[in-house]
Amino acid sequence: MKKSPLREKTYLFAIEVVLTYKMLTIEKREYVMSKQLLRSGTNPGAMIREAQSAESKADFIHKLKVAHKEISETIYWLELLTATKYLTENDFKNLNTPATEILRMLISSINTAKANR
Repeated sequence: MKKSPLREKTYLFAIEVVLTYKMLTIEKREYVMSKQLLRSGTNPGAMIREAQSAESKADFIHKLKVAHKEISETIYWLELLTATKYLTENDFKNLNTPATEILRMLISSINTAKANR
């Protein structure tokens, strides 16, 4: 299988999200928003994996769009957890920077896939 920067970046991001979830639940005893972060932050990687086995170009684009929605939601939860002081500004930056990069990569991938239909 061809090496995919997006696949690798979403996998590494998911690991950081899992570690952040563990910290939030153990140290901060925050369970609701952290669970949302865990769900939305690990989903883009799964969608990228699914997209690589898509049944059609339309299915491929659809899975990338779901990943796009999920990473956008993740950024929302990061902002909310930071605004409510569960995450420090540094924690936010360490997660928001790769999330934003993934968002941009997904937008570019979706646009390319649509152009090549």
